[in-house]
Parts: sequence; C-alpha cells; structure tokens
Amino acid sequence: MNNIDEQLKLLVTANRILAREGVVDAYGHVSIRHPKRPDRYILSQSRAPDLVEVSDLMEYTLEGDPVDQQGRSMYTERPIHGGIYQAREDVMAVVHNHSPTVIPFSVTNTPLRPMFHLGAIIGPELPVWDIRDNFQDTNMLVTNMDQGRDLAACLGDRRVSLMRGHGCVIAGQTIREVVMASVYLQVNAGLLLQSLQLGEVKYLSPGEIEMMSDSQMRLTGQERAWEYWVNRAGRSRG
Repeated sequence: MNNIDEQLKLLVTANRILAREGVVDAYGHVSIRHPKRPDRYILSQSRAPDLVEVSDLMEYTLEGDPVDQQGRSMYTERPIHGGIYQAREDVMAVVHNHSPTVIPFSVTNTPLRPMFHLGAIIGPELPVWDIRDNFQDTNMLVTNMDQGRDLAACLGDRRVSLMRGHGCVIAGQTIREVVMASVYLQVNAGLLLQSLQLGEVKYLSPGEIEMMSDSQMRLTGQERAWEYWVNRAGRSRG
C-alpha cells in the first residue's frame, strides 16, 4: 500500500493498539518507511503512543534528521529506526518497546523462544544486543547512528532482537506484521515465564515455527487480528 494518507492513519492506529495491549506505555514507538520515499521514514514527534495523532507524525531521513520539524520535540532513540531501515531494504515498519515480560530474557541466559503457536511469528532465534559490548557504559539509550547500525547488525535478517536491560525491536514488511509480532512476543514471554516455573518447557519445533509463521502472515489471519485490536483500541477504522 502506497497511499500516504491511509498509511498515516494505520500508523496512528498501530500506536493506539500497542498502547491498549500493554506493549508500550509512556515510552516506546513505532514507525513506517515512507511509502513513496524509501530513503525516509515516518515517526511521531516525542509523545506517548496512546496520544499520537496524524498531526504528530514527522518525516525523517534515514540518518534521523527531520524533514520539517516545526519546533516539535523528537524521540531520542530514532536511530533505532534509521539503523534498521538502512540495513534492511525489506523492512517497512519498526517497533521499539520495553515490554516488562520480555526484559527478563535479555538479562539472563534463558533464551526467549516460541512455545505456543501464536508465538511462532517471533522466529526461532532471538539475539540479544548489549550496547555495552561496543559502546562501554552508556545511559542504555540508542542515541546515535553508530549504535543504531550496531543494533541492526545484531538483528540481522530476523524479525526480533532483544536489547539487554532495555527492551526489544521488531521489524517487518507491514505495520500489521510488526504489531502482531509485538503483541505475541509479549504474550509468549509471559507464558514462558509461567511455564519455566512448572518444569521443562517443550518449545515449538523449527517446522512448527515455519508453518505457523506462514499461517500468521496470510492476509486473512492478519485482518482478523487487526480488526479485533482496532476495536479494543477504540478506533473506528484502521
């Protein structure tokens, strides 16, 4: 879809859905690559996702420079988005969040892997990016393009990467894909935390992950979930 007005409305709806589902709170953000300018992306001005409106959306170059700032404040961590868009031509949408059920897996040796069918979308292997490895002590925020590119390199060709003691990034080919992956990443993490307390966990096999992921990527499945989340977020259309 390259209709810019529809894409902007989808981006606002994605912000509201992620807030309603508890994936983001006052912090976290979601962007799209510009549908007509692949060398730019669109991200809200610095604002809590549940409050984002179309008028808050701003265009950025892939280096994170605003095209028309109009005096608006900007997210400090926009290099997350620029770094991934630079590295991955296939990526059309990016989410960054601080899901509290995901973070424990970023600071321990217990891997976060899909263990229920809707968790398949996160992929079989979730790398953990540690900003301290290449940038020593920081405030843990991704504030420059060197850090954004380093995070993108850790993500590689995957859909999800964790960020040690911080949160995660989710990349995909559509806004609906990254919203679905963000929601079920959090759900899978919560279920895994509960299951690990009971004993050994049976994870999805590589074949199960592949087949279920293919199913989740089908338009009919995505539209069903999207309609549900749009309704819960109080949006009349999405």
